[in-house]
Amino acid sequence: MDRREIAALLAYIGCLDPRTTHTDTGTALDRIAQWHELLHNVPATTAHGWDAREAVRAHIVASPYPVLPVDVARKWAAYRRDRLERHTDPTPVADPDDPAAWRSELLGTRHAVAVGLAAPSNLRQLTAGPHPDAEARIRSVGSEIPPEARAQLARYRPARAAREAATAAGRPDALSVPCPWCHAHEGVPCRNRRTGLDGGARGNAPRAIPHPSRVDLASASRTRQVAVPRPATVPGGTSAHRTDPARSAGR
Repeated sequence: MDRREIAALLAYIGCLDPRTTHTDTGTALDRIAQWHELLHNVPATTAHGWDAREAVRAHIVASPYPVLPVDVARKWAAYRRDRLERHTDPTPVADPDDPAAWRSELLGTRHAVAVGLAAPSNLRQLTAGPHPDAEARIRSVGSEIPPEARAQLARYRPARAAREAATAAGRPDALSVPCPWCHAHEGVPCRNRRTGLDGGARGNAPRAIPHPSRVDLASASRTRQVAVPRPATVPGGTSAHRTDPARSAGR
């Protein structure tokens, strides 16, 4: 802001807060010089949401103290910081083999965003969900993780690999039940639990292979689920239940 804009801003402040009004010409000039020294690099308005009058008005509404030039400067710094946090640098159009031109364009774009001359670029923001081809590609591969990548990741997550191998082989998923030995919760890998001389538990390292008792429990649970009888259906689509003799006698 230049001195003329500073004077207009001080007049606006005097209308909202009469305590800050100065009728003496010398005092008014000194005040304009003071505000210009602190706000000469702060614009009065920008095309993207900044207005020094709005910053002053918000301070007068929220604070009982007279507005100072540092209050406006701090709001301007917060405005710049917010815009740069929401900005993603677009790829410059300059030649990548010319580092000076590349850097100059990059810094120029950031400066334009910071001072409110350009809107932040949100090129990395997801606005419409996944790409339309994503679901078709997953169906063609058969999984979100390709088999080659899954094989490479197996050594870094052995418990997950053992669980997937058991499911693929038709064996029961041991992690679907809690472990009766190490007391691991459902879905959590087993832990090595050793007993010390004092009878207390020692060791807490995760196991890639579940405890045998947990595997037996998962097998028994799976067997019970398979053995649960299902009600038979009659041609009409309703279930055929066994008739209770006592009900038949009471009819």
